[in-house]
Amino acid sequence: MRLSLLMRGSEALGFSGNPDGEVASICYDSRQCGQGSLFVAISGLKEDGHTFIADALARGARFIIHEREFLPPAGVTAVRVRDSRRCLGVLGKNFFGDPSAALRLIAIVGTNGKTTVTYLLESILRAAGHNVGVLGTINYRFGGNSFPAPNTTPESFEMQRILREMTNHGVTHCVAEVSSHAIDLRRVDDCAFDLGVFTNLTQDHLDYHGTIETYYQAKKRFFSEVLPTGGKSHQQRMIVNNDDPWGQRLLEEVIAGGLTYGLENSCNVSASPFHLTPNGSDAILHFGGERLAISSHLLGRFNLYNILAAAAAALALDIPGRLIREGIEALILVPGRLEKVSTAGQPAVFVDYAHTDDALRRVLQNLSEFCMGNMITVFGCGGDRDKGKRPLMGEAATAYSDLTIVTSDNPRTEDPLAIIREIEKGIRTGKLADISDVAGKPSGQHYLVIPDRREAIAAAIGLAGKKDIVLIAGKGHEDYQIIGSQKFPFDDRTIAREELSRWQGARDVS
Repeated sequence: MRLSLLMRGSEALGFSGNPDGEVASICYDSRQCGQGSLFVAISGLKEDGHTFIADALARGARFIIHEREFLPPAGVTAVRVRDSRRCLGVLGKNFFGDPSAALRLIAIVGTNGKTTVTYLLESILRAAGHNVGVLGTINYRFGGNSFPAPNTTPESFEMQRILREMTNHGVTHCVAEVSSHAIDLRRVDDCAFDLGVFTNLTQDHLDYHGTIETYYQAKKRFFSEVLPTGGKSHQQRMIVNNDDPWGQRLLEEVIAGGLTYGLENSCNVSASPFHLTPNGSDAILHFGGERLAISSHLLGRFNLYNILAAAAAALALDIPGRLIREGIEALILVPGRLEKVSTAGQPAVFVDYAHTDDALRRVLQNLSEFCMGNMITVFGCGGDRDKGKRPLMGEAATAYSDLTIVTSDNPRTEDPLAIIREIEKGIRTGKLADISDVAGKPSGQHYLVIPDRREAIAAAIGLAGKKDIVLIAGKGHEDYQIIGSQKFPFDDRTIAREELSRWQGARDVS
């Protein structure tokens, strides 16, 4: 494609070379460049793309997008822009022919619940006969295939590429988890969204955003700037949790058509009565004068909110109630989201992705309602991430657990013991010296520190009785552990099942 066509919608501050040169490919990683490539030099969070211009040229790039002074050699065209990252999205949109214009594109925005809402909405859309694609934390999937997800929301150029591949495979509806990082880094600015769902906002990612207010403003920006400017012929709509205080603020500050959902305040979509059980939930959904009885396999009050969010989004997409019910009831589980890994006759063992204090508290509150014995929780906090939530998670875990085992999550480049000490600052219950102190199930709430995550899971399951519940929180669907800069195979679910087999074997022998 000619450079002049690729640059449509971008503002050039300076230009040197041939504006009608043919661009063979676009890359923002110099290692991906080839003959005739256009290289976009981005000032990234960890690396500065301008330092790789020479490498891109050596690999055959003949077009450079840059922000800083750069004198191109003969035969190379250079375009200076104010924001290379922003320009990348425009280039992707033009290069791939604006694929989101041909899709119904739905964004799920919020701290907790995004993944579950995407799975629910995907199931509902499939029940309605639509060809669905999903971009999310667990994977990217469409056309019967799934692909690893390097980021919850792809980089802008990759976003456009994947959306084009989806349309080529006949996808009509795409449901995308849109993270605050993606909004702030302008990854979705050149996508035409039809609908945006706001689930909630609690403390997370402050290592990046700095303050909860800045974090909120990033979420708000999607609804105030990105959603309304997509260019679709019909009105873009938003779906908002009206029980969440940040959702209430969003409704006050952003004027847009849409629906509200919730269980407590007056909403367009609500549920009453509802009954939560250890096997799921039964509820009557209310919307627009209609009553819809549903029975879901998903556990807990927080999942009822996720169901309401998906139902409200489906209504905004004009999907009939009977198909909404069919889709909700067809979803058996969401990987790593309160996923039960035990069987009958064993302690109830759940693996969940909860990695904020609010998510952990909500999961434990719901599990404790069904616990006939002791509540045992295993969790840690990720390294090189928001340190402020560590004591809050320690407080949340121990408040609802008879025994909490504090361990490692993905320590990354931090000392696991230093992370654990941060967690302990929020714990107000008694600390046990070692596992032998747990003998006889001491009364009251206590916690142990076992830094090795495998050992911590083994200890929790080994100590559990048939009536106990074990929650292994923080990593959910992840099948790796990041220690230093390396990823090692590690899946909480696999390890929990191995330990449950040992637990079962020991009981069978006795």
